Amino acid sequence: MLGRRGLGLGLGAAALAGAGSARAQAWPERPLRWLVGYPPGGASDTFARLIGGQIGKALGQNVVVENRPGGGAVVASEAAARSAPDGYTLMHVDNGILVYNPALYAKLPYDPDRDFQGVGFIGRFPLFIVVRPDDPARDFADFVARSKAKAPTYGSPAVASPHHLAMEMVKRRTGLDAVHVPYRGGPAAMQDLLAGNVDSVVIDCATGIPFIASGKVKTLCCFSEARSPRAPDVPTLRELGFANAVAYGWQGMSVPAGVPAPILARLAEALKGAVAAEEVQERFRGLGIESAPWSPAEFQQFVARENAEWRPLIRELGIRLDA
Repeated sequence: MLGRRGLGLGLGAAALAGAGSARAQAWPERPLRWLVGYPPGGASDTFARLIGGQIGKALGQNVVVENRPGGGAVVASEAAARSAPDGYTLMHVDNGILVYNPALYAKLPYDPDRDFQGVGFIGRFPLFIVVRPDDPARDFADFVARSKAKAPTYGSPAVASPHHLAMEMVKRRTGLDAVHVPYRGGPAAMQDLLAGNVDSVVIDCATGIPFIASGKVKTLCCFSEARSPRAPDVPTLRELGFANAVAYGWQGMSVPAGVPAPILARLAEALKGAVAAEEVQERFRGLGIESAPWSPAEFQQFVARENAEWRPLIRELGIRLDA
């Protein structure tokens, strides 16, 4: 039998559990903030605002996007990781935040594997290699062959961006030789390509599709498993014989670890509904962005697979952002 002290402890625990359940049922009682580790106007900011508006409608509270750029999104990630796990702070996450940064920095003020819980997936962004229309390379095979005589330059939106790391992976798996030229964003790289200041660019669909679809560039290949509906004539590297040369940029949502399960479940459903909204899907289709209605567990499993693929490669390449 329980003594008085044990009975008291048991009643206390039950009361706490009941209070937690009541809080979860009442949530959200105030606006949510969605931290974005990049400046306004970029793809992460754009889609956080678009999707956040849909989530706000579903939950009956505003979702306020808060831009905290700096240090490869480390500033925003630390702020989110140290926030109360009450469901009121959301973190816009991507390859860099959850997968790359632990391999790029000797010491981080947050641990993505321990400090964050995945909510769900927003979408993945196919990557392409593009050159000017007058480039002598007829196709990707010719591009690789010509690189043996003279390595072309290739632009990417930043050092250690998905574009940069994907191209370094492609170089290793296809025999391509190319020299990296980092830019401040994809649009700047594309402008320099058209101006003749860089030989090629690795670009994602969100920035690249307007150039690709209009014929302003020659597109040599896509890094996806299957061809993009927005660029159906562009072969994948898998088609060209490089089965393991697959890469994307991607975005998702996480929250601080410890958010109560009922709140996490409501957030996950709200995110799924927001991404599935016709306004969002119309934008995605136009840009060739691919989405999937993953549960928190499925998103966590996806991130684990990405970790196994990319962290060893980054360490092997010796790329560091705090050297």
